[in-house]
Amino acid sequence: MSDATDPPLQIAAWSMLGTPAAASLMSRIGADLLVVDAQHGLFDDASVIASVPAASAVPVHVRVASNSASLIGRALDAGAAGVIVPMVQDGSEAAAAAAATRYPPLGERSWGPLAAYRGEPTTAPDDANAQVSCAVMVETARAIAAVDDIARAPGVDMVFVGPFDLAIALGTSVAELLADHSPGNPLDAVVEACRRAGTRAGAFAGGLDAARALADRGFTTVAVAVDTQLISAAGSALIAEARSIPSPRQEHA
Repeated sequence: MSDATDPPLQIAAWSMLGTPAAASLMSRIGADLLVVDAQHGLFDDASVIASVPAASAVPVHVRVASNSASLIGRALDAGAAGVIVPMVQDGSEAAAAAAATRYPPLGERSWGPLAAYRGEPTTAPDDANAQVSCAVMVETARAIAAVDDIARAPGVDMVFVGPFDLAIALGTSVAELLADHSPGNPLDAVVEACRRAGTRAGAFAGGLDAARALADRGFTTVAVAVDTQLISAAGSALIAEARSIPSPRQEHA
């Protein structure tokens, strides 16, 4: 259940297509932030580097392919406002992800922002440390069991639920996961751990119904608009409408 002390709801857009043009368009649809998906999307290193500055209308967060300090640093060097780190299993893995997002003495990030190669000013290390966001994903039964340790790991700003992997790991469906209100259920466990730790609880929703359900449970960041889904849904709807246009009358000799 949502709480009066929760931060305002953030709506995230999500880009899978792997091009600067798609990311730029998605950054301009009115969301609060954009996630560039380099784990399951088509983004590689080069397209992340090109897409982050192109999607300048909102803060860009990169979902990296794994909990790797080099991948995390590379995304941040490209100018990302933050990272989303998948498959984090416990507090130590969460702390390692967070350390990779921050320069010493708070972390272990190496200096090398790519803004310098674009002739743009760079952000001082202390300012970068204060501004960066580190989200870690909980997607397994082991992670749910350790969610309190994950949420309070130093430098973690958000715990983000990957509902598809979590449902698979728990032997259930996403619909059943969202409908589970039993005591100690996984989604409530994440929200409650985040409230205790003072971090955001986020989740991939993919659509309005799931987003409403997640927000009602206390998730304060939900991803609802995915570029591949938007193109498919809008294109299908438009073509269906176009099919209702009568054919021109043909004159017969």
